[in-house]
Amino acid sequence: MTLFDGIEARSVETPGLTVNVLERAGDDPATPPDRTVVLIHGNVSSALFWQELMLDLPTDLRVIAIDLRGFGGTEHAPIDATRGVRDFSDDVQSTLEALGIPTAHLVGWSMGGGVIMQYALDHPVLSLTLQAPVSPYGFGGTRRDGSRLTDDDAGCGGGGANPDFVQRLIDHDTTADAPTSPRNVFRSGYVASGFETAHEDLWVESMLTTSTATGNYPGDAVSSENWPGFAAGDIGVLNTMTPAHFDVSGIVDLAVKPAILWIHGTLDAIVSDASFYDLNNLGKLGIVPGWPGDELAPAQEMVSQTRDVLDRYAEAGGAVTEVTLEGTGHTPHLERPAEFRHALLEVIGYVGRRHDPAPPTEAIILRSSD
Repeated sequence: MTLFDGIEARSVETPGLTVNVLERAGDDPATPPDRTVVLIHGNVSSALFWQELMLDLPTDLRVIAIDLRGFGGTEHAPIDATRGVRDFSDDVQSTLEALGIPTAHLVGWSMGGGVIMQYALDHPVLSLTLQAPVSPYGFGGTRRDGSRLTDDDAGCGGGGANPDFVQRLIDHDTTADAPTSPRNVFRSGYVASGFETAHEDLWVESMLTTSTATGNYPGDAVSSENWPGFAAGDIGVLNTMTPAHFDVSGIVDLAVKPAILWIHGTLDAIVSDASFYDLNNLGKLGIVPGWPGDELAPAQEMVSQTRDVLDRYAEAGGAVTEVTLEGTGHTPHLERPAEFRHALLEVIGYVGRRHDPAPPTEAIILRSSD
């Protein structure tokens, strides 16, 4: 595990499993919850992805990044996908309890956004920062209103993973020899085209911590009479976000509504209204043969679904801030770190919000004696 100077890893024992967390050296464990930020990574990644942000946040905050089960240095326990992402959110709760943190500001990226929305349904939180989050209705197989396309969630879940990509995870492939290598998936899926980083080797290292053991990534599948011939199973990572198992749109009805920041890029290849990871969209594009058409298998409007739910959240009294970053892919915290940092500090109340329009200015002349 490659750690930046100033970042430390430690194991936290919980009733269910041993969890790996990253912390900043020198952070005060007595920091109150309103100055505590907890970072939750997405699918095929780990807490390692958060290190730049952790070091960039003010030193009087306490910042913790948690490895979800089956990723990073956390134990590789099987995932019961029939519970949606509750195995993950329950692990986060157990970890925070073990650390003596009753509540905090939660930041979730991609699948991690779904995890923290589920967490907010079950436990008090101070704020939610959703970075390129999975739709509140899961990944694939739903219409704009969240209704399911098929009773078996055809085309969703573990069967949708590319077998060659999975094999390259198993083989710990660090090359750029094929489109399905983790390195090329990072370049084409995680960030916008042309983005360059000095830490690409580390991000690939993080991706390669993904457990491919039974019950982890990607999960199982069953045969289906519906196109494309497979449907969601009941175990593993990808099945946690299938429509039958996952729906966190109930955040609209929370009695106490934490402030929400939704930050996402316009060039996100994964979470989009035309995602390159959505089998229905790939069928529409002619990449997957036999697509039955928009009536039976429309592409999932992921961003629009999120906006619809957050609009209802705001109408019900919740505070929502949307930040859309032009020319940015699936990882705003890497691609646009200054904007991401400022937006996060605003939603947690660390800095005041910018005035729009800006207030008028005036000249003040001071004497030298002043």
